[in-house]
Amino acid sequence: MNAKPAPSPAMLRRVLISSVLGNAFEWFDFAIYGMFAVIIAKLFFPAGTPAVSLMLTLATFGMGFVVRPIGGVLLGLYGDRVGRKKALTLTIALMAVATGLIGILPTYSAIGVAAPILVVLARMLQGLSAGGEFSSATTMLVEFAPEDRRGLYGSLQMCSQALAFSLGAGVAYLLASHLTHAQLESWGWRLPFLVGILVGPVGWMIRSSVDESPEFAAYAERSAKAGQPPRTPLATVLRDYPRAMFASIGLCVVGTVSAYVFVIFVPIFARTQLGIPLPDANLTTFAGTLVILVICPLAGWLSDKIGRKAVIIPSIIAYAIVGLLCFRHLIAAPSFASLMLLEIGVSLFMSFFWGTIPVVMTEVFPVSIRSTGAAFTYNIAVMVFGGLAPFINTWLVQATGSKLAPIYYVMFSALLGLIGALLLPRRQAMQLSAAA
Repeated sequence: MNAKPAPSPAMLRRVLISSVLGNAFEWFDFAIYGMFAVIIAKLFFPAGTPAVSLMLTLATFGMGFVVRPIGGVLLGLYGDRVGRKKALTLTIALMAVATGLIGILPTYSAIGVAAPILVVLARMLQGLSAGGEFSSATTMLVEFAPEDRRGLYGSLQMCSQALAFSLGAGVAYLLASHLTHAQLESWGWRLPFLVGILVGPVGWMIRSSVDESPEFAAYAERSAKAGQPPRTPLATVLRDYPRAMFASIGLCVVGTVSAYVFVIFVPIFARTQLGIPLPDANLTTFAGTLVILVICPLAGWLSDKIGRKAVIIPSIIAYAIVGLLCFRHLIAAPSFASLMLLEIGVSLFMSFFWGTIPVVMTEVFPVSIRSTGAAFTYNIAVMVFGGLAPFINTWLVQATGSKLAPIYYVMFSALLGLIGALLLPRRQAMQLSAAA
């Protein structure tokens, strides 16, 4: 087996910066829609009641996830054919265009039904971009990493997402705290979307300065010398790696539900159902995502030392227990303090499986199909369970009349995550698969 060529320290730093900051820019753009969902509902989706208006907005939020498997597969195939670097440059350009469009769109009162249609189209374009971002950025990080630090490097992918959510929540908190309600609805909500336009040129400059992944470059060179025909990565994933595929999907389910329930849905739920002020709700989200930002690298490092399963399984169990207890407490005694306890409590244990899942998703697939495999499994889980989580949970509360309904959705996702973890092969087998 050929040794992976070692990149220079300078190039390694550029890869870390381009992957983490570029990915954070992408997810900031994708997340701020959820942060301002209540305002967007009123301006673009007027309906008979605020609840119906909000559900329409959250359904549109979910539309960005419906197309993500398409974007993930197309951009994953692109990354497996022409390289990780080109795929990452394309994703960031798509996200900048879509986010800028939302920031300048006229509202329903100005152009009627065209306004929500254009919002849906912009969300779909964001979804295509985000569908390829996760797998391409994660694959790039892991393939540049030293063999004994793949978990640590992979965890930086989730640090960048936590950073994006922290920035989004922080911006939402500052705007809600310093602008009047009329100012926020009139023009304040547009500011983060307009800033998101900068993602395009800044992200392109950052990512154009890095080399191609050495592992992919070595694979491409071997294939060219051997005269091997291009592979069909998606067919190979479905045919030859069913166990890896289902394990990865299960883990992604618990990861994505935790993100879109506790980072996106719970602040909306706290504002609309529990009467907690919006700035307070955004502040608790900011605190929780900061916890994730700090703990994720520890989780990745720990998985390099003691194994992936040894980190993932206990953390999912603890997350489910703490989430159930803290959510019940929030419903029984809604307050800023109980919401803060929930967000920090679940974020602490979320961090450990968040920080470990990215490296697992790449280790279970060989380099020739890695980007496609990670993109397909991740985006299927996100489409079905994550992106629609805010809408589904809002509907569950309305349909059942129980404010506890969302926590049972979380429990179900934790069960699927445990099944996925148990399906994982031994770490040694995973490493051999990654090096194939």
